[in-house]
Amino acid sequence: MEKGTNCFPTCHTVFLAWTWLLLLSWCCTGAEITCRSCSSPSPSWPPSSSRLRQEQRQPPPPPPPRGLRSWPGGRARSSAGAAAAAEPLPGGEPGGRAGPRGAALRSAGAGGGAPGGRGPAAPRSRRSSEGRRALPAGGGRGVPAAEGQRGARAQPRGPPEEGRAARLRGAEELRLSTTTFALTGDAAHNQAMVHWSGHNSSVILILTKLYDFNLGSVTESSLWRSTDYGTTYEKLNDKVGLKTVLSYLYVSPTNKRKIMLLSDPDIESSILISSDEGATYQKYRLNFYIQSLLFHPKQEEWILAYSLDQKLYSSMDFGRKWQLMHERVTPNRFYWSVTGLDKEPDLVHMEARTADGHTHYLTCRIQECSETKRSGPFSRSIDISSLVVQDEYIFIQVTAGGRANYYVSYRREPFAQIKLPKYSLPKDMHIISTDENQVFAAVQEWNQNDTYNLYISDTRGVYFTLALENVKSSRGLEGNIIIDLYEVAGIKGIFLANRKIDDQIKTFITYNKGRDWHLLQAPDTDLRGDPIVCQLPFCSLHLHLQLSENPYTSGSISSKETAPGLLVATGNIGSELSYTDVGVFISSDGGNSWRQIFEEEYNVWFLDWGGALVAMKHTSVPIRHMWVSFDEGRSWSKYSFTSTPLFVDGSLVDPGIETQIMTVFGHFSLRSEWQLVKVDYKSIFSRRCNKDDYQTWHLHNQGEPCVMGERKIYKKRKPGAQCSLGRDYSQTVVSEPCVCGQGDFECDYGYERHSNNQCVPAFWFSPSSLSKDCSTGQSYLNSTGYRRIVSNNCTDGLREKYMAKMEKCPGKAPRGLHILTTDGKLVTEQGHNATFVILMEEGDLQRTNIQLDFGDGVAVSYANFSPVEDGIRHVYKSAGIFQVTAYAENSLGSDTAVLFLHVVCPVEHVHLSVPFVAIRNKDVNISAVVWPSQAGTLTYFWWFGNSTKPLITLESSISYIFAVEGMNTVTVQVSAGNTLIQDTKEIAVHEYFQSQLLSFSPNLDYHNPDIPEWRQDIGKVIKRALAQVTGIPDEQILVAVFPGLPTSAELFILPHKNTTERRKSSEADLEQVVEILFNALNQNLVQFELKPGVEVIVYVTQLTLAPLVDSSTGHSSSAMLMLLSVVFVGLAVFLIYKFKRKIPWINIYAQVQHDKEQEMIGSVSQSENAPKITLSEFTDPEELMDKELDTRVMGSISTIANSESTKEIPNCTSV
Repeated sequence: MEKGTNCFPTCHTVFLAWTWLLLLSWCCTGAEITCRSCSSPSPSWPPSSSRLRQEQRQPPPPPPPRGLRSWPGGRARSSAGAAAAAEPLPGGEPGGRAGPRGAALRSAGAGGGAPGGRGPAAPRSRRSSEGRRALPAGGGRGVPAAEGQRGARAQPRGPPEEGRAARLRGAEELRLSTTTFALTGDAAHNQAMVHWSGHNSSVILILTKLYDFNLGSVTESSLWRSTDYGTTYEKLNDKVGLKTVLSYLYVSPTNKRKIMLLSDPDIESSILISSDEGATYQKYRLNFYIQSLLFHPKQEEWILAYSLDQKLYSSMDFGRKWQLMHERVTPNRFYWSVTGLDKEPDLVHMEARTADGHTHYLTCRIQECSETKRSGPFSRSIDISSLVVQDEYIFIQVTAGGRANYYVSYRREPFAQIKLPKYSLPKDMHIISTDENQVFAAVQEWNQNDTYNLYISDTRGVYFTLALENVKSSRGLEGNIIIDLYEVAGIKGIFLANRKIDDQIKTFITYNKGRDWHLLQAPDTDLRGDPIVCQLPFCSLHLHLQLSENPYTSGSISSKETAPGLLVATGNIGSELSYTDVGVFISSDGGNSWRQIFEEEYNVWFLDWGGALVAMKHTSVPIRHMWVSFDEGRSWSKYSFTSTPLFVDGSLVDPGIETQIMTVFGHFSLRSEWQLVKVDYKSIFSRRCNKDDYQTWHLHNQGEPCVMGERKIYKKRKPGAQCSLGRDYSQTVVSEPCVCGQGDFECDYGYERHSNNQCVPAFWFSPSSLSKDCSTGQSYLNSTGYRRIVSNNCTDGLREKYMAKMEKCPGKAPRGLHILTTDGKLVTEQGHNATFVILMEEGDLQRTNIQLDFGDGVAVSYANFSPVEDGIRHVYKSAGIFQVTAYAENSLGSDTAVLFLHVVCPVEHVHLSVPFVAIRNKDVNISAVVWPSQAGTLTYFWWFGNSTKPLITLESSISYIFAVEGMNTVTVQVSAGNTLIQDTKEIAVHEYFQSQLLSFSPNLDYHNPDIPEWRQDIGKVIKRALAQVTGIPDEQILVAVFPGLPTSAELFILPHKNTTERRKSSEADLEQVVEILFNALNQNLVQFELKPGVEVIVYVTQLTLAPLVDSSTGHSSSAMLMLLSVVFVGLAVFLIYKFKRKIPWINIYAQVQHDKEQEMIGSVSQSENAPKITLSEFTDPEELMDKELDTRVMGSISTIANSESTKEIPNCTSV
């Protein structure tokens, strides 16, 4: 599937892990090997700056996770280029397809680059938790034993190196033509990256590094170059700079002679460029740090660079000059244009956060990516890490209403919503393959945890039908999802999958792209020739489908385009897949029949276009032999490739397959130099093949000669012919179409296959609903419930019966009308665009009139659905709840849909208004004042004391009874749309108390800035002065200074603690305290120094607001007295207002009364936090602009509102 645009198809690199740790980092250069026998102070991974990994794909298509996260969530790998594992070196062909057709995965982002670490793309090896056994610290070298991909090793059955093979030719040991070269001076280096150009180029580049796991960086490096296929190497440190520390190596995917080296960013940020296959270099410094690179699939000079600070840069001269394209780009979500689909070759697809904070899909040209030049092919915001550009398709994800919705664009057409079966309800989705104009997707449905369902689409990628249920999945080291699905190379339509049935994992195969699946027939005999008793369906062959991401191991399963029908895989025979007692099996006929070739795990590679096989034991002990077979594994010849046993770290077969050369990497001992063994196989081929050395092979499906609607005949070398094919070899394929039968058709969207092999509509599907896109008088294709499998070439037969029929569009009344918002939310902000989408399940879209009433007095009408496909926008100018009504009508009927939309104005402040003191077991009125006052529908959450459950109201006030004396906390939260603000206050609760208004000498007003903090501090000063003069304890005094001028305050006299039981005596004590305070105040004894030279005197205001307040029923006279006081106060306010110029002495009192106009007195007096203004004044922004929310002091406790303060109160009614 994924055809890399960022890696040269034949380039390779290695990352040899520490003794117990294998880490892959393959970039455009290839994989990275870590020396496994070198000791490490701490077995930790190198730093990774991105959790997503991008699949390397082969040119020409653009780079396509853990991701669509390739859906959000992370990248999945199928084994068709996929099921990678967690520990050993990942494989496939770096820069090329990671499998026969490329790794089929949820594409995660820009192919290429090093989405982990500060360098080129370095997806680490992904083996399941049962992955290969790691070697013990200080153990021998060699590739560790497999548990995850290949299963745990069976007990050895022979010499430690040999095991039992299918048949060994003779006992003599044959010798291959080999040379060994030691990288002198690099014994301490624990990582190496290797690039072999291939395609008859004799140049090999090796970058060795010392990675310090404690520092998390590269501290030393060496660059080596060979011009004779690895016979000898030259050290190039002097050519790149003796002090330069290199971290990564890249190769242009379109010109193998162009090499790029990255320096380690912890030392300097620079690149070194070579145009002569690494012979000479030019150094260029950068002003940013590269995390990953993406090369253009056609233009060798064009490169995209992704920086550590999420910026995307472009270069049109192979990295010599760079230009910033966009900031805030999502890691691994940038792609080059696809030739033949995008109009401009320099177009870049990217996912980025825009100024509004949302993630969008953007496109622009590399030299024209300014704000005005960018375009958004999808009008709405998308989920982060969901953009996938792959072949003809573009995928995105949008979550609305808690459900993920997936969209696809085919050949750059407008986006259409992907249609899965109605009740699949996906939790996760991965794009497996986009080959041959069809999409394979793995979907985890609502009731699945460790399995996925496999779906296959129509050509446009819109309508998906079920192909296989409960496909096994697992997680790699990086948390990426691994789907156990493998696409066989060289023959279209053949897939292998591991399916979970009754808690058992079984391997199935399909020859018609998932329409039919069946178990694998086990071999008839074992290696000894003894018969194997294995009866289907109770017993079968099961395979590990993890394809190695590392080019230095063969993986659990492999096949080649150049050797159609030949498969080699690790597996076991039994009732289910096992990770113990595994062997290696081979099929020469596309998976129809299998033979066992080894009883233990071996790496098996294809030589000479697949005409020969070479095997090397997968072991942790040193080895010196490998096996070669010329008859598809029926017999093997033993060859030695070194005189001294070698701890093997990895092997590299020439990417071009033409030179018949292999390079083996390893060490002779724990501390020895790197040893590079060049193995030349030319000597074992006696001659070039002629026409008598070939035979024909007929592809079939369990005896059925028609596969994907064709009879195919392939040409391949006869088993045992020890001749070389040569570069002019071509597999001649003869094919002829077959007559269409049942097996050439799958069920169409909305249909399910029943036991009688018939496709029947699902219970949720109405076949007539698909006709809504056509108008009366027109025609449409009416599905018969079947569709021919994509890429199937059958003719005649049942084709006419099952193909969709052209029919006249039926006239239908509108039915199933729906109205929703594009973001799925029922809340929008006042003054912002609200976009509505109208959907209709049935009816004539072209001849149905649409009317949309927005509920605010505005309505629009349309003659048909065409103008409303992209949504209808409307701006609400006021807040509230609006009934939005859609009405559809044609000559045959009508339908209506209603939506209630909440339009809110963002709230900025909430002020909780509570009395300073309240009486126990009496109702207390508490209110919340919100700015701006016309914010629409608000929800209030009230918490009292230590309660864990709030009281919820739609009103801004609430009545509450406090049952416990002491300090009680009150918190209110106000919710408006997506905004939630809160305020908290404390209230003193007592059986009774007294209060008195205070005034001050006029000089205090001059120094009053009228801010909450100042009032708090002044209240503390007054309290201290009162206590100091009278000797009354602090806890019996509470002073709250009011906002506004002239300065005034309220004094609360509280009963002494623990006096509830001595009610009458304590009342008398309280009267005594009041008398002491009043005497001190009336004698002007209470004063304080505000600053040097400024003495402030505290007075008693003539009127008492609350003489004595308590909760007993026997004090009705007190209540009457208070009522009379209120009447008198109101009368006094009126007289003062009319005659205030004639009564100078009463001025202070009148002002105080004005400030407290909306406050209750005594036990329910307004909180000092509330602004002393009338409610009618709240909406006047000019008066409120310079006012701040008040805070108050209770004893020694200071409470400040949690809501933020701003200098300007918004007025949402002026939109």
